[in-house]
This record gives sequence, C-alpha cells and structure tokens, in this order.
Amino acid sequence: MAEELNIMVAGAAGQGMQTIGFVLGKILVRGGCEVFAVQDNESRIRGGHNFFHIRAGRKPVMASAMPLQVLVALNQESIEKHRDEVEPRGIIVFDSDKCTVPQGDDRLLGLPLEQMAVDKGGNRLFENSVAIGAVLAIVGWEFKRLEDFLEGYFATKADTAAGNVKAARAGYQWALERATKYEALQIDFAPSEPKMFITGHEAVALGALASACQFMSAYPMSPSTSILTYLAGKADDFDMVVEQAEDEIAAVNMAIGASYGGLRSLTATSGGGFSLMTEAFGLAGVMEVPLVVVEAQRPGPATGLPTRTEQGDLLFVLHASQGEFPRAILAPGTAGQAFYATIKAFDLAEKYQIPVAILTDQFLADSYFTEPRFDLSRVSMERHLLTEEEARGAKGYKRYLVTESGISPRSIPSAFGLEVAADGHEHDEYGHITEDREMRRRMVDKRFRKMKSLAREIASPRLMGHPKAELLLVGWGSIYGPLAEAVGILNRRGIPVGGAHLDELWPFPSEALSRILQGARRWAVVENNCTGQLARLIQMEIQMKPDRAILKYDGRPFTAAEIVEGFTGEMEEK
Repeated sequence: MAEELNIMVAGAAGQGMQTIGFVLGKILVRGGCEVFAVQDNESRIRGGHNFFHIRAGRKPVMASAMPLQVLVALNQESIEKHRDEVEPRGIIVFDSDKCTVPQGDDRLLGLPLEQMAVDKGGNRLFENSVAIGAVLAIVGWEFKRLEDFLEGYFATKADTAAGNVKAARAGYQWALERATKYEALQIDFAPSEPKMFITGHEAVALGALASACQFMSAYPMSPSTSILTYLAGKADDFDMVVEQAEDEIAAVNMAIGASYGGLRSLTATSGGGFSLMTEAFGLAGVMEVPLVVVEAQRPGPATGLPTRTEQGDLLFVLHASQGEFPRAILAPGTAGQAFYATIKAFDLAEKYQIPVAILTDQFLADSYFTEPRFDLSRVSMERHLLTEEEARGAKGYKRYLVTESGISPRSIPSAFGLEVAADGHEHDEYGHITEDREMRRRMVDKRFRKMKSLAREIASPRLMGHPKAELLLVGWGSIYGPLAEAVGILNRRGIPVGGAHLDELWPFPSEALSRILQGARRWAVVENNCTGQLARLIQMEIQMKPDRAILKYDGRPFTAAEIVEGFTGEMEEK
C-alpha cells in the first residue's frame, strides 16, 4: 500500500483534464485522503498542453511533488512530455487508439478511451469517465464510490449520469483485470469527517458571502475571473448583485459607489487590471470609502504569462496610486487562510474606512486544498456605521470629523436625514472642497492616525518548524504550503530549520518580525519573483538584510524540493 500518490492527468486544452482531476480529487477526499491539486494551463482556449496534478496521501499535503505514480495521458504529447516523470513502478494510462507507444515499457496500460465511451456510455464525451474508472481500479477502490459520486454529480441529468456510470464501469473493469501487478499503487480507503476540496478563489468567494458582501463588479481577467463567476452563480441565493463591467476602471468605481451607498463591496482583478484601478484605489483612500480589492497576481509586465503564477505585485500594490493614504494588504497562503482573510478584509475596510487589498496569485487561485469545514462561529460582522442614537446626538454631522483615532463617524446617504458629502479633492470635515493649508495638514494627519490602531490588528508571522532554530526561511502569500513542507523535510534530515510566513503584510508587522529574525543566525527569503520584493520591504521597514534569497520566476510555483535545494549548501555551511 502506498502512503502517498502523485497522479497527473495531461492532455490538450478542452479534453477535460480539470473534470477528471476534480472528480478524482473529490472521491479521494471523501475516502479520507488529504489531497492537494495544482493546474497547469497554457494560455489558449483549445490545444496546447495542460495538466492537472493531484497529490494524495494519508497525511496533510500542501504542495506538488514528484515523481508520478500514475499518469493519465490523453494525447501523444502528454506521453512524450511526462513519461520520464513516472517512476519505474508507476503506470501510464493512455488511449490506445490515438497514441503510439514504445514497446517493452511495462508501465504502459492502453485502452480505447473514446471507443469505450461510445460503446458503453453512448457518447464520446464520456471518455473522461472511462479514464476515471481505470484510475479508481488502479488505486484499489470499490467502483461503488465512483458510481455514487457520478449519480450525485449529475443528479438533475439522469441519462448523463447513467451514461457516465456505464463508461466508467467499463474503464474500471478493463484496468481491474490488468491491475493486480500495481498493488504498490493502491492506497487505503479510510473514512473520516467530511472535508472540502476547494480552490483558493472559491474560498475567497465564500468568505465574501460569509461577510455579507452584496455587490461585486469586475472585468474578467485571469486568474481573478473565478471569483466573479463563482459569485455570479450564487448571486440570487444571497441577494447579491454581481456586475461584469466594461473595464476595470468602471468596475472599481462601481464598487466604490456601492460602498458609498452602504453595501459591502468587492472587486477583483489581476495586475494589468489593477494598473487601471490605481487612480480609483486612491479615490477610495481620500474619500475614506471601504473597498476590498482582490489582486490575483500573474507574471507581467503587460500580458506576461496570463495563466501562470508569480508574486510580483507586492510593492506595486503597496505603493499604488498617487499621494499617500492608509491601506491594508493581506496575502493568504491556503484556501482556509483565504476564507478568513476575506472576512477580515471586509471588517478592516469598514472599521478604518480604507481600501484593503487581498493579494492572491494563480497558484493559490486555481489550486485545490483539502480543508475542514470553515468555522462560521469565527465570523462576526460589525458595520462600524453611525447609529441612530449617535446621529440624534450629533450637532451638525461631519463626515470627516477630525478625531484622535483618525476614524470619523460614517453614515451612508439617506440615513437619519443627514447630509453626507464626499469628494476626490481634499476636503474639510463636512466633505466640502478646500485648499486651506491647515485643513490639508489636519486631514492627512487624521487619515494616517488610523495606522497606529490598524497596525495592532495585523497578525504576527506564522511560525513553523524547529522552535529554536538558528536557520530560518521567510516567505509570504501562496508560498505557505511549499515552505511548510520544505521546513519539515529539512528538520527530518536533522537540520534544525524554522519558517516564518507572512499572510498579513501591511501595516508591516515590524516588531514581531524583528524579534523572530534577531533569533536567527542566518535567514533566507523564499519568493516567487525575481527581485525579492519581501526582502526589500523588510530592509525598508526594519533594516535587516537576508543572507540569501531563494527566488523562482519562471511562471511556475515552488515545490518543497526546490526550496530544500535552494537552502542546501550556503545556508547550512556558514
């Protein structure tokens, strides 16, 4: 029996890798496995080469790993590209009618996927189910688990469900008769408490719903689009308006308008779209209108690599828009972190009347995580709006009243008969335009006084690994999973290493990180970018320089093995 399996489904765009991968992942999670899955897609509608990589084990898994034990190759190119990644005891499932394979390779298991789908299921589109059935036989699980899933998945389409079940059964039987020699690839079925198989952006969307977000406007841009489509599908059930705007400028200004009118509002985009949003980002800053923006990073500049990943926008978002104004930046590393970070983002935005950016990236957005059900008891909602009692006691409402905390009483238009003014210009306490020197200084100081209490809301870096380690790896955002696994690998090798992960980046947790770094003899940053943007931020804020930067910027996410390789040598020798 295997403790862990790496399964890859590879083919051309449009062949259904995501469907096969999602169904397999879901069934494995229901069978008690911990599953992590990453998608690798080329930027084209059809053709090209894509794959869906599943890692399943009995223990938590949070990153991809190699070698492969099972490869489902849906075309010839997939065999040629990934055959060498399959370990000697592994298996390559392929369409025997469409692929030419070398003789003498015992790992090859060919079956006529499309023909079996037509013969047994009545539709060539069911070839994915044939492949899923074959894999389920290889890992040693009962067909009933797949049958139950397919019938539930296509519950409203009885004919489709029946066809898929027949096709899957054919693939299952075919592999079962030939899979006895693959006992080493079988993995225990061990029922456990129900868990979710969920992507990072699905978690963001659920966090928005849990936060009672009622308005989202966005222009589709990979990899942020998944939030827009998910929420659009739930809009009617949650009394929410989801608007596809004509461009990013319109999208962010719609969100600001909805927030000004009293709704919790969200917009989402990628770096190119956020470039268009930056002026409005500043508008929210000077208007002190709550705004939550998801900035889903992808490699730039310009169009860059639109379907791949990078952590290249940290300093851009930190400095986005002209002038100076308070903001907060959160950078979750898992689906669970993304859910709770979204809830916190809405609360911070309203409590401090600021724009809040959630930095995700393609790796976090599209990867599937195994997560326990989210704890809704941790969700509490405080709108931080002027109450009726406070409104009655106010002697002349001042939307931008200068206060010691920097936070002014916020009322929404039409509430309590108060006049609510706002402007993109500098303004006085009533919201009216002013160029008065003293008022300008007082307004800037008022806004920045929020930073003192806002900084206290920012969590300290998450620590992992050896508690007294003198060697430390520091990362942020989606690097969490590979970083945690790398720290675990090094410690199991007898190298005492600690890890620090920042999922809340601004206001910068200076005191907490200073204490952590002062306890390290040597430390390195791990980042999915070319220039070490976190390292530069650390130097700017606490004047500490890393001994090494482990960087990757080829558009692909880190694996734990790559971080270990980057660490080994210089870091442990000195």
